[in-house]
Amino acid sequence: MSILNQNLLTLDFWKDEVTYAGHTLPTGSIGCAAMNISDEQNVHLIQLALPLAAVVELIKDGIPTAEHLTAAKKSVLQITQMLRTIYPFSLFDFPADGHDIQKIFSAEYTENAIAYIKAAQEIGIAAALDEQYKKGVGIVKLISELAQLGGTLMIYKQGMIEFAHKLHDSKRTPEGYAETFAKHFSDTPTLSLDNPRWMQLTNTTMQYVSAVMPEKGIPQLVKRMHYVSFVGMFRSDLFEGLCVGHAPRKCPICDKWFLTTDARQTKYCGGLAPGDKLGRTCRQIGAKQGREQRELADDHPIKAIYTRRMNTITQYLHRGTLDEQTAAVMKQLAKSKLDYATKYVDYANGSYEKEMEQAALLNEARRKL
Repeated sequence: MSILNQNLLTLDFWKDEVTYAGHTLPTGSIGCAAMNISDEQNVHLIQLALPLAAVVELIKDGIPTAEHLTAAKKSVLQITQMLRTIYPFSLFDFPADGHDIQKIFSAEYTENAIAYIKAAQEIGIAAALDEQYKKGVGIVKLISELAQLGGTLMIYKQGMIEFAHKLHDSKRTPEGYAETFAKHFSDTPTLSLDNPRWMQLTNTTMQYVSAVMPEKGIPQLVKRMHYVSFVGMFRSDLFEGLCVGHAPRKCPICDKWFLTTDARQTKYCGGLAPGDKLGRTCRQIGAKQGREQRELADDHPIKAIYTRRMNTITQYLHRGTLDEQTAAVMKQLAKSKLDYATKYVDYANGSYEKEMEQAALLNEARRKL
């Protein structure tokens, strides 16, 4: 797919999921990932984009030449090659050899871009809707988006990191996140005509479209958001995530942000722990150090399953439908499965709940007796 047809500033929202670059993820994933882009990477992106920023100014003045646009090719090529290694931009299909960039900066495309810029000066935004300027619109859009990327990423991180840390102390529900949001953004402008700051809120356009979601295989009505800046897009995804109970958290082992999607007091991410020769995840390292067990709250989903099962076993024992020996073995099995689930996230998210069902535990206990 041509880079001109890849929407860097578009997100599709459906239920508790977001789709970016054709990949569907839990809502909040894109905004969370952006906080892991290092300051060094952002500075490098800003430096690479300096020639593009100069071209953007010429475009605003309506005086760029085909030579100016062609000169931007090197920067676009360098930036897209860098984005191939930076998540979430690595989700896009940027050609490794840059052949796509060579094509769109050919004389055919740059001449069309010059014609479009002149037409836009004369008839305004209507020029962007004219099919004859499709190639030129694509080049101008691409240059404008990449020119702002590094700078807006820095702005996003500066504004969101402090807020994300405050979410650590929130009640881990949409209501709890809303309360923290209200306290942190207490001076957010409202849509009032007597307060011109409201204009900073109008950085999106929205439409409803029919799209096929991967897990459904049939068309669903999704909310498609088009943004004018990366900071607006990342903020939007992060806030949409909070609305459904998803929130970023910083892993104390690898120092990276990851997304939590439920009320459990998760401290460690599931990524590989840096420097661990055994290839263990941060969660496994945390468990080994005895911290994972201490982070389990009574309402933790894993702990809640265990507590319910222990209560059921006790009730069956009191009713006389279980003998003491069988009940003791079932309780031992349940405790063992709880301990294993707190150490290994794949097991916790996989067969743990099914193995903890009353009938499953009873059958396993009988095999051991």
